[in-house]
Amino acid sequence: MTIKCNKARVRPFFLLVAGVIATATGLASGEVIAQVFPSRTVRIVVGFPPGGAVDANARLLASRMGEFLGQPVIVDNRPGAVGQIAAEHVAKSAPDGHTILLTTVGHAIAPSLYRKLPFDPIADFSNVTQTTAASMILVVNSKVPANNLTEFVKLAAAKPGRLNYGTTGASDPLGLAMEVLRFTSGMDIVAIQYKGAGPIYTALLAGEVDIAFMPTSLSIGHLNSGRLRALATGSPQRIGLLPAVPTVAESGYPGFDATNWQGMFAPARTPAEIVRKIQSAVAMTMAIPEIRERFSAAGQDTIASTPEEFDAKVKADAAKFAKIVKDAKIPMLD
Repeated sequence: MTIKCNKARVRPFFLLVAGVIATATGLASGEVIAQVFPSRTVRIVVGFPPGGAVDANARLLASRMGEFLGQPVIVDNRPGAVGQIAAEHVAKSAPDGHTILLTTVGHAIAPSLYRKLPFDPIADFSNVTQTTAASMILVVNSKVPANNLTEFVKLAAAKPGRLNYGTTGASDPLGLAMEVLRFTSGMDIVAIQYKGAGPIYTALLAGEVDIAFMPTSLSIGHLNSGRLRALATGSPQRIGLLPAVPTVAESGYPGFDATNWQGMFAPARTPAEIVRKIQSAVAMTMAIPEIRERFSAAGQDTIASTPEEFDAKVKADAAKFAKIVKDAKIPMLD
């Protein structure tokens, strides 16, 4: 007896079976990866030089996260291009949880400022957790003859183009806050760009830079020593560490808000179970009293949000900053 085979019907059948097998295999491999994570050292990639606020927070987290992951956690500094070098490196890394990014709200700002990026801040990452939130502080070198923002604006008006400000670029929250303030106040001051907050502090203390928005965590010690002077805080409300310092909004610019956050990202397609393991390790690390106290002493609120909460925040902030950039008429960058 001869059995005839209808090739037209058999081919779709085999394609369907192959597709089912491939899907099952992919799911299985993803589950295996999640089960063995972490199998080696986990790297927290930071896009700024040592000495800055992101670097300091990454090292504080790395010091204890390994206890909850069962593998060492180290910090890998890859400064340059306002954090873009580090972000691109993580975006193109294997989605296995061993390479993660700690960066700032600048991650949500970048799409509004750059015509072209070597990565997609939304599509190329799995959002793990918001780690901290903190106000930025507008500070000047102690030799600058201004005790508040109003006095500095008058000083700048009397010396057009002769005062300067330190910035890490408009795509970084420190730089964007300064750009928005410069636009709304009409100050004619010159930008001097640096690779991170650490180098700006060095320049401020040396008198090479007159004014800058800086992270609270790095400012307090220099403010207490008198080497720097706080003119205003960027948050909507005054902060507990500096109750006598008015906000920018109180100083004549209502609605101004320069609150910075830091957050952790993994490459896109990182298995959800791995993302949750990393978020859990961050949350448990931040729950350690000593760690929480160190963040608090630096003027930072610990958040440790869920991946879903952080995903919603990143998308909402990207939309918010797109409007801010447009309203302030900040030009797009190449």
